[in-house]
Amino acid sequence: MRKTIKLAVVAALALGTTSAFATNGSTMNGLGAKTRGMAGVGIGMGHGAESILANPALITSIKGTEISFGGTLFMPDVENANTMPTGMAPPAPATMTSTHTSTADTFVIPSISVVTKINDNFYTGIGMWGTGGLGVDYRDATAATDMQFQMVTSLQIMQFGVPLVYKTNNLSIGITPIVQYGTLDINYVADLTMTGVAPLTYGAGVGSDISTGFNLGLSYEIDGLTIGAVYKSKIDMDYDGQLAAAINPMINALTALGTGFYKNDTLSTPEEYGVGFSYTMDKHTIALDYKKINWEDAKGYKDFGWENQTVIAVGYEYATEAWAVRIGYSDSDSAVQDNSAKNIDAAPGLTNTFNALGFPGNIESHYALGGTYNFSKTVSIDLAYMYAPEVTSTFKNFMNQDITAKHSETSYSAQLNLAF
Repeated sequence: MRKTIKLAVVAALALGTTSAFATNGSTMNGLGAKTRGMAGVGIGMGHGAESILANPALITSIKGTEISFGGTLFMPDVENANTMPTGMAPPAPATMTSTHTSTADTFVIPSISVVTKINDNFYTGIGMWGTGGLGVDYRDATAATDMQFQMVTSLQIMQFGVPLVYKTNNLSIGITPIVQYGTLDINYVADLTMTGVAPLTYGAGVGSDISTGFNLGLSYEIDGLTIGAVYKSKIDMDYDGQLAAAINPMINALTALGTGFYKNDTLSTPEEYGVGFSYTMDKHTIALDYKKINWEDAKGYKDFGWENQTVIAVGYEYATEAWAVRIGYSDSDSAVQDNSAKNIDAAPGLTNTFNALGFPGNIESHYALGGTYNFSKTVSIDLAYMYAPEVTSTFKNFMNQDITAKHSETSYSAQLNLAF
Protein backbone atom coordinates (compact mmCIF):
# COMPACT_ATOMS: atom_id res chain seq x y z
CA MET A 1 0.00 0.00 0.00
CA ARG A 2 2.79 2.40 0.90
CA LYS A 3 4.55 1.77 -2.41
CA THR A 4 1.29 2.41 -4.24
CA ILE A 5 0.91 5.77 -2.51
CA LYS A 6 4.47 6.75 -3.36
CA LEU A 7 3.97 5.77 -6.97
CA ALA A 8 0.79 7.84 -7.12
CA VAL A 9 2.65 10.86 -5.72
CA VAL A 10 5.44 10.53 -8.26
CA ALA A 11 3.21 9.92 -11.27
CA ALA A 12 0.75 12.66 -10.36
CA LEU A 13 3.52 15.21 -10.03
CA ALA A 14 5.39 14.19 -13.14
CA LEU A 15 2.39 13.85 -15.43
CA GLY A 16 0.74 16.92 -14.00
CA THR A 17 3.54 19.04 -15.35
CA THR A 18 3.03 17.93 -18.92
CA SER A 19 0.00 20.04 -19.51
CA ALA A 20 -1.30 23.53 -19.32
CA PHE A 21 -4.57 25.24 -19.82
CA ALA A 22 -6.18 27.65 -22.20
CA THR A 23 -9.91 28.18 -22.67
CA ASN A 24 -11.51 25.01 -24.09
CA GLY A 25 -9.32 22.50 -22.30
CA SER A 26 -5.86 23.38 -23.62
CA THR A 27 -6.95 25.03 -26.88
CA MET A 28 -7.65 28.69 -27.52
CA ASN A 29 -11.27 29.78 -27.91
CA GLY A 30 -10.73 31.74 -31.11
CA LEU A 31 -7.47 33.15 -32.46
CA GLY A 32 -8.09 36.55 -34.08
CA ALA A 33 -9.62 39.63 -32.49
CA LYS A 34 -12.81 39.44 -34.56
CA THR A 35 -13.40 35.81 -33.60
CA ARG A 36 -12.56 36.42 -29.95
CA GLY A 37 -14.87 39.43 -29.89
CA MET A 38 -17.70 36.96 -30.58
CA ALA A 39 -16.56 34.32 -28.05
CA GLY A 40 -15.00 32.09 -30.70
CA VAL A 41 -17.66 32.29 -33.43
CA GLY A 42 -16.03 31.61 -36.80
CA ILE A 43 -17.21 28.37 -38.44
CA GLY A 44 -20.15 29.93 -40.26
CA MET A 45 -19.09 33.59 -40.34
CA GLY A 46 -16.18 34.97 -42.33
CA HIS A 47 -13.64 37.16 -40.53
CA GLY A 48 -11.24 37.80 -43.40
CA ALA A 49 -7.66 36.59 -43.14
CA GLU A 50 -8.06 35.32 -39.59
CA SER A 51 -10.51 32.62 -40.83
CA ILE A 52 -7.59 30.44 -42.02
CA LEU A 53 -7.89 28.12 -39.01
CA ALA A 54 -11.49 28.65 -37.90
CA ASN A 55 -12.80 27.69 -41.36
CA PRO A 56 -10.43 28.13 -44.32
CA ALA A 57 -13.35 28.16 -46.79
CA LEU A 58 -14.37 31.56 -45.40
CA ILE A 59 -11.23 33.46 -46.42
CA THR A 60 -13.16 34.11 -49.64
CA SER A 61 -14.75 37.09 -47.87
CA ILE A 62 -11.69 39.19 -48.81
CA LYS A 63 -11.67 41.24 -52.02
CA GLY A 64 -7.95 41.23 -52.88
CA THR A 65 -5.18 40.79 -50.32
CA GLU A 66 -5.53 41.12 -46.55
CA ILE A 67 -2.87 41.04 -43.85
CA SER A 68 -3.82 40.74 -40.18
CA PHE A 69 -1.33 40.71 -37.35
CA GLY A 70 -1.82 41.12 -33.63
CA GLY A 71 -2.00 39.15 -30.44
CA THR A 72 -3.81 38.36 -27.22
CA LEU A 73 -2.81 39.35 -23.70
CA PHE A 74 -4.01 36.30 -21.80
CA MET A 75 -4.34 36.39 -18.00
CA PRO A 76 -5.48 33.22 -16.22
CA ASP A 77 -6.15 33.21 -12.47
CA VAL A 78 -5.59 29.73 -11.01
CA GLU A 79 -5.66 28.67 -7.37
CA ASN A 80 -5.03 25.19 -5.98
CA ALA A 81 -5.99 23.84 -2.57
CA ASN A 82 -4.63 20.39 -1.80
CA THR A 83 -5.29 18.35 1.36
CA MET A 84 -2.90 15.67 2.57
CA PRO A 85 -2.58 13.54 5.74
CA THR A 86 0.00 14.66 8.28
CA GLY A 87 1.08 11.07 8.86
CA MET A 88 0.71 7.59 7.47
CA ALA A 89 -0.62 5.80 10.58
CA PRO A 90 -4.11 4.27 10.35
CA PRO A 91 -6.96 4.49 10.81
CA ALA A 92 -7.51 8.21 10.19
CA PRO A 93 -4.47 10.50 10.48
CA ALA A 94 -4.93 14.25 10.78
CA THR A 95 -4.92 16.28 7.58
CA MET A 96 -3.66 19.65 6.44
CA THR A 97 -4.59 21.82 3.48
CA SER A 98 -2.19 23.97 1.46
CA THR A 99 -3.58 26.73 -0.79
CA HIS A 100 -1.58 28.70 -3.35
CA THR A 101 -2.21 30.88 -6.40
CA SER A 102 -0.24 30.21 -9.58
CA THR A 103 2.02 33.12 -10.53
CA ALA A 104 1.85 32.11 -14.22
CA ASP A 105 -0.78 34.75 -14.82
CA THR A 106 0.24 36.77 -17.91
CA PHE A 107 0.99 35.52 -21.42
CA VAL A 108 1.22 37.07 -24.90
CA ILE A 109 -0.15 34.94 -27.76
CA PRO A 110 0.71 36.09 -31.31
CA SER A 111 -1.24 35.74 -34.55
CA ILE A 112 -0.31 36.64 -38.15
CA SER A 113 -2.52 35.88 -41.18
CA VAL A 114 -2.01 36.76 -44.85
CA VAL A 115 -4.59 35.90 -47.52
CA THR A 116 -4.75 36.77 -51.20
CA LYS A 117 -7.26 36.24 -54.00
CA ILE A 118 -5.53 34.58 -56.97
CA ASN A 119 -8.56 34.75 -59.25
CA ASP A 120 -12.33 34.34 -59.02
CA ASN A 121 -11.95 30.68 -58.06
CA PHE A 122 -8.76 30.33 -56.00
CA TYR A 123 -7.52 31.88 -52.75
CA THR A 124 -4.38 31.17 -50.74
CA GLY A 125 -2.25 32.63 -47.97
CA ILE A 126 -0.02 31.85 -45.01
CA GLY A 127 -0.22 32.31 -41.26
CA MET A 128 1.30 31.65 -37.86
CA TRP A 129 -0.65 31.46 -34.60
CA GLY A 130 -0.29 30.51 -30.96
CA THR A 131 -3.13 28.00 -30.59
CA GLY A 132 -2.80 26.51 -27.10
CA GLY A 133 -0.81 25.85 -23.96
CA LEU A 134 0.27 27.92 -20.96
CA GLY A 135 1.17 26.54 -17.55
CA VAL A 136 1.22 26.86 -13.78
CA ASP A 137 3.87 28.29 -11.48
CA TYR A 138 3.89 27.33 -7.80
CA ARG A 139 7.53 28.13 -7.04
CA ASP A 140 6.46 30.11 -3.99
CA ALA A 141 5.03 26.91 -2.43
CA THR A 142 8.34 26.12 -0.77
CA ALA A 143 7.51 24.79 2.70
CA ALA A 144 7.53 21.05 3.43
CA THR A 145 3.82 21.35 4.24
CA ASP A 146 2.97 22.92 0.86
CA MET A 147 1.18 20.44 -1.34
CA GLN A 148 1.75 22.22 -4.67
CA PHE A 149 5.35 20.86 -4.81
CA GLN A 150 6.82 24.08 -6.31
CA MET A 151 5.39 22.94 -9.63
CA VAL A 152 6.28 24.97 -12.72
CA THR A 153 4.94 23.88 -16.11
CA SER A 154 4.96 25.30 -19.61
CA LEU A 155 3.27 23.85 -22.68
CA GLN A 156 3.25 26.04 -25.80
CA ILE A 157 1.67 25.21 -29.14
CA MET A 158 2.32 27.17 -32.34
CA GLN A 159 0.78 26.39 -35.73
CA PHE A 160 1.86 27.40 -39.23
CA GLY A 161 -0.62 27.03 -42.10
CA VAL A 162 -0.95 27.63 -45.84
CA PRO A 163 -4.63 27.61 -46.93
CA LEU A 164 -5.83 26.73 -50.41
CA VAL A 165 -9.48 27.46 -51.21
CA TYR A 166 -11.57 26.80 -54.31
CA LYS A 167 -14.78 28.80 -54.85
CA THR A 168 -17.47 28.20 -57.40
CA ASN A 169 -20.66 30.22 -57.37
CA ASN A 170 -21.84 30.18 -53.72
CA LEU A 171 -19.81 27.15 -52.61
CA SER A 172 -16.28 27.26 -51.16
CA ILE A 173 -14.05 24.34 -50.20
CA GLY A 174 -10.77 24.88 -48.37
CA ILE A 175 -7.86 23.03 -46.80
CA THR A 176 -5.12 24.35 -44.53
CA PRO A 177 -2.16 21.99 -44.15
CA ILE A 178 -0.73 22.54 -40.66
CA VAL A 179 2.81 22.36 -39.35
CA GLN A 180 2.67 22.37 -35.55
CA TYR A 181 5.55 23.19 -33.22
CA GLY A 182 5.26 22.52 -29.52
CA THR A 183 7.48 22.85 -26.46
CA LEU A 184 7.14 21.30 -23.04
CA ASP A 185 9.10 22.26 -19.93
CA ILE A 186 8.80 20.43 -16.61
CA ASN A 187 10.15 21.56 -13.25
CA TYR A 188 9.04 20.60 -9.74
CA VAL A 189 10.23 19.46 -6.32
CA ALA A 190 8.71 16.27 -4.93
CA ASP A 191 9.00 16.88 -1.19
CA LEU A 192 7.61 13.69 0.32
CA THR A 193 8.96 14.25 3.82
CA MET A 194 5.74 13.03 5.38
CA THR A 195 6.22 9.61 3.77
CA GLY A 196 9.81 9.29 4.96
CA VAL A 197 11.34 10.01 1.55
CA ALA A 198 13.85 12.82 1.07
CA PRO A 199 12.91 15.63 -1.36
CA LEU A 200 13.55 14.88 -5.02
CA THR A 201 14.15 17.64 -7.56
CA TYR A 202 13.42 17.27 -11.23
CA GLY A 203 14.08 19.68 -14.07
CA ALA A 204 14.16 18.24 -17.57
CA GLY A 205 14.72 21.41 -19.53
CA VAL A 206 12.66 21.90 -22.67
CA GLY A 207 11.33 19.12 -24.89
CA SER A 208 9.99 19.98 -28.33
CA ASP A 209 8.46 18.39 -31.40
CA ILE A 210 7.25 19.27 -34.89
CA SER A 211 4.31 17.44 -36.42
CA THR A 212 1.69 17.92 -39.12
CA GLY A 213 -2.06 17.93 -39.54
CA PHE A 214 -4.75 19.69 -41.54
CA ASN A 215 -7.98 21.68 -41.34
CA LEU A 216 -10.80 21.16 -43.85
CA GLY A 217 -13.51 23.77 -44.39
CA LEU A 218 -16.73 24.12 -46.33
CA SER A 219 -19.07 27.07 -46.75
CA TYR A 220 -22.20 27.92 -48.72
CA GLU A 221 -23.61 31.43 -49.02
CA ILE A 222 -27.04 32.51 -50.27
CA ASP A 223 -29.22 35.59 -49.64
CA GLY A 224 -27.36 36.73 -46.51
CA LEU A 225 -27.15 33.23 -45.06
CA THR A 226 -23.76 31.51 -44.64
CA ILE A 227 -23.50 27.87 -43.62
CA GLY A 228 -20.11 26.43 -42.71
CA ALA A 229 -18.51 23.18 -41.58
CA VAL A 230 -14.97 22.39 -40.43
CA TYR A 231 -12.82 19.39 -39.53
CA LYS A 232 -9.46 19.63 -37.72
CA SER A 233 -7.26 16.54 -37.58
CA LYS A 234 -5.60 15.20 -34.45
CA ILE A 235 -1.89 16.05 -34.21
CA ASP A 236 0.37 13.75 -32.18
CA MET A 237 3.30 15.45 -30.43
CA ASP A 238 6.18 13.44 -28.95
CA TYR A 239 8.04 15.47 -26.35
CA ASP A 240 11.33 13.62 -26.51
CA GLY A 241 11.12 11.56 -23.32
CA GLN A 242 9.70 14.33 -21.14
CA LEU A 243 6.92 12.27 -19.54
CA ALA A 244 8.86 9.06 -19.08
CA ALA A 245 11.94 10.94 -17.90
CA ALA A 246 9.86 12.76 -15.30
CA ILE A 247 8.28 9.61 -13.88
CA ASN A 248 10.72 6.73 -14.21
CA PRO A 249 13.73 8.00 -12.23
CA MET A 250 11.57 8.48 -9.13
CA ILE A 251 9.72 5.21 -9.67
CA ASN A 252 13.11 3.52 -9.67
CA ALA A 253 14.15 5.35 -6.50
CA LEU A 254 10.94 4.87 -4.53
CA THR A 255 9.53 1.53 -5.66
CA ALA A 256 10.54 -1.90 -6.89
CA LEU A 257 8.94 -1.36 -10.29
CA GLY A 258 12.19 -0.26 -11.91
CA THR A 259 12.81 2.17 -14.75
CA GLY A 260 10.79 2.15 -17.94
CA PHE A 261 7.46 1.65 -16.16
CA TYR A 262 5.77 4.54 -17.98
CA LYS A 263 6.45 4.74 -21.71
CA ASN A 264 4.04 7.28 -23.24
CA ASP A 265 5.59 10.59 -24.27
CA THR A 266 2.86 11.69 -26.67
CA LEU A 267 0.48 14.55 -25.92
CA SER A 268 -1.93 15.05 -28.82
CA THR A 269 -3.72 18.14 -30.02
CA PRO A 270 -7.27 16.75 -30.25
CA GLU A 271 -9.47 16.28 -33.29
CA GLU A 272 -12.24 18.85 -33.73
CA TYR A 273 -15.27 19.12 -35.99
CA GLY A 274 -18.19 21.50 -36.13
CA VAL A 275 -20.86 23.38 -38.06
CA GLY A 276 -22.01 26.98 -37.95
CA PHE A 277 -24.19 29.57 -39.63
CA SER A 278 -24.59 33.32 -39.80
CA TYR A 279 -27.33 35.52 -41.20
CA THR A 280 -26.84 39.15 -42.23
CA MET A 281 -29.68 41.60 -42.68
CA ASP A 282 -28.82 45.22 -43.34
CA LYS A 283 -26.07 46.02 -40.80
CA HIS A 284 -26.95 43.21 -38.38
CA THR A 285 -25.40 39.72 -38.27
CA ILE A 286 -26.25 36.88 -35.91
CA ALA A 287 -24.15 33.72 -35.80
CA LEU A 288 -24.05 30.33 -34.11
CA ASP A 289 -21.28 27.69 -33.92
CA TYR A 290 -21.52 24.09 -32.69
CA LYS A 291 -18.34 22.02 -32.37
CA LYS A 292 -16.96 18.90 -30.71
CA ILE A 293 -13.45 18.53 -29.26
CA ASN A 294 -12.40 14.88 -29.06
CA TRP A 295 -10.21 14.70 -25.93
CA GLU A 296 -11.11 11.05 -25.31
CA ASP A 297 -9.04 9.93 -28.34
CA ALA A 298 -6.15 12.35 -27.77
CA LYS A 299 -3.03 10.57 -26.52
CA GLY A 300 -1.96 11.68 -23.06
CA TYR A 301 -5.26 13.37 -22.26
CA LYS A 302 -7.27 10.14 -22.52
CA ASP A 303 -4.91 8.49 -20.00
CA PHE A 304 -6.18 10.99 -17.45
CA GLY A 305 -9.88 10.76 -18.14
CA TRP A 306 -10.43 13.94 -20.14
CA GLU A 307 -13.91 14.02 -21.65
CA ASN A 308 -15.08 15.22 -25.05
CA GLN A 309 -16.41 18.76 -25.13
CA THR A 310 -19.42 20.16 -26.96
CA VAL A 311 -18.91 23.90 -27.42
CA ILE A 312 -21.79 26.18 -28.45
CA ALA A 313 -21.02 29.83 -29.29
CA VAL A 314 -23.42 32.60 -30.28
CA GLY A 315 -22.53 36.07 -31.46
CA TYR A 316 -23.94 39.32 -32.81
CA GLU A 317 -22.31 42.01 -34.94
CA TYR A 318 -23.51 45.48 -35.93
CA ALA A 319 -21.33 46.82 -38.75
CA THR A 320 -21.22 50.12 -40.63
CA GLU A 321 -18.70 51.28 -43.23
CA ALA A 322 -16.70 53.04 -40.52
CA TRP A 323 -16.97 50.74 -37.51
CA ALA A 324 -18.43 47.58 -36.03
CA VAL A 325 -19.31 46.24 -32.59
CA ARG A 326 -19.56 42.58 -31.54
CA ILE A 327 -20.72 40.56 -28.57
CA GLY A 328 -20.62 36.84 -27.94
CA TYR A 329 -21.14 34.01 -25.49
CA SER A 330 -19.91 30.41 -25.53
CA ASP A 331 -20.62 27.49 -23.23
CA SER A 332 -19.39 23.92 -22.74
CA ASP A 333 -18.92 21.34 -20.05
CA SER A 334 -15.45 21.12 -18.55
CA ALA A 335 -13.13 18.61 -20.19
CA VAL A 336 -11.91 17.75 -16.67
CA GLN A 337 -14.41 15.77 -14.60
CA ASP A 338 -14.22 13.55 -11.51
CA ASN A 339 -12.59 10.24 -12.47
CA SER A 340 -13.62 8.35 -9.33
CA ALA A 341 -16.20 6.16 -11.06
CA LYS A 342 -14.37 5.72 -14.36
CA ASN A 343 -12.75 2.52 -15.59
CA ILE A 344 -9.40 3.95 -16.66
CA ASP A 345 -5.91 2.47 -16.49
CA ALA A 346 -4.48 4.95 -13.98
CA ALA A 347 -5.85 5.25 -10.45
CA PRO A 348 -8.72 7.75 -10.16
CA GLY A 349 -6.99 9.66 -7.36
CA LEU A 350 -3.81 10.00 -9.41
CA THR A 351 -5.66 11.34 -12.44
CA ASN A 352 -7.74 13.69 -10.30
CA THR A 353 -4.52 15.10 -8.83
CA PHE A 354 -3.04 15.53 -12.29
CA ASN A 355 -6.09 17.38 -13.56
CA ALA A 356 -6.61 19.66 -10.55
CA LEU A 357 -2.97 20.52 -9.83
CA GLY A 358 -1.08 20.13 -13.08
CA PHE A 359 -3.75 20.97 -15.62
CA PRO A 360 -6.96 22.63 -14.38
CA GLY A 361 -8.60 22.73 -17.82
CA ASN A 362 -12.05 23.27 -16.32
CA ILE A 363 -13.22 26.55 -17.87
CA GLU A 364 -16.80 26.32 -19.16
CA SER A 365 -18.27 29.65 -20.35
CA HIS A 366 -16.98 32.83 -21.98
CA TYR A 367 -18.37 36.34 -22.39
CA ALA A 368 -16.94 38.54 -25.13
CA LEU A 369 -17.08 42.10 -26.42
CA GLY A 370 -15.29 43.47 -29.48
CA GLY A 371 -15.19 46.05 -32.20
CA THR A 372 -13.54 47.35 -35.36
CA TYR A 373 -12.61 50.84 -36.46
CA ASN A 374 -11.83 51.47 -40.14
CA PHE A 375 -9.30 54.26 -40.53
CA SER A 376 -9.68 53.95 -44.31
CA LYS A 377 -10.58 51.35 -46.92
CA THR A 378 -7.16 49.77 -46.44
CA VAL A 379 -6.41 50.10 -42.71
CA SER A 380 -8.50 48.93 -39.76
CA ILE A 381 -8.01 47.81 -36.18
CA ASP A 382 -9.89 45.16 -34.20
CA LEU A 383 -10.15 44.98 -30.41
CA ALA A 384 -11.68 42.29 -28.20
CA TYR A 385 -12.23 41.51 -24.54
CA MET A 386 -13.09 38.06 -23.24
CA TYR A 387 -13.88 36.89 -19.71
CA ALA A 388 -14.32 33.34 -18.44
CA PRO A 389 -16.02 33.25 -15.01
CA GLU A 390 -14.42 31.26 -12.21
CA VAL A 391 -15.04 27.52 -12.11
CA THR A 392 -14.37 25.52 -8.94
CA SER A 393 -13.70 21.79 -9.26
CA THR A 394 -13.12 19.51 -6.26
CA PHE A 395 -11.97 15.89 -6.60
CA LYS A 396 -10.32 13.24 -4.41
CA ASN A 397 -6.54 13.19 -4.69
CA PHE A 398 -4.19 10.19 -4.50
CA MET A 399 -4.54 10.19 -0.69
CA ASN A 400 -8.35 10.23 -0.97
CA GLN A 401 -8.46 13.81 0.30
CA ASP A 402 -9.96 16.89 -1.35
CA ILE A 403 -8.05 18.72 -4.06
CA THR A 404 -9.66 21.86 -5.49
CA ALA A 405 -8.87 23.96 -8.55
CA LYS A 406 -10.30 27.46 -9.00
CA HIS A 407 -9.81 28.93 -12.45
CA SER A 408 -10.94 32.09 -14.24
CA GLU A 409 -9.55 33.95 -17.28
CA THR A 410 -9.39 37.46 -18.70
CA SER A 411 -7.95 38.38 -22.09
CA TYR A 412 -7.50 41.40 -24.35
CA SER A 413 -6.88 41.08 -28.09
CA ALA A 414 -5.76 43.64 -30.68
CA GLN A 415 -5.26 43.24 -34.39
CA LEU A 416 -4.18 45.52 -37.25
CA ASN A 417 -5.54 44.78 -40.72
CA LEU A 418 -4.22 45.94 -44.08
CA ALA A 419 -6.41 45.36 -47.14
CA PHE A 420 -5.48 46.22 -50.70
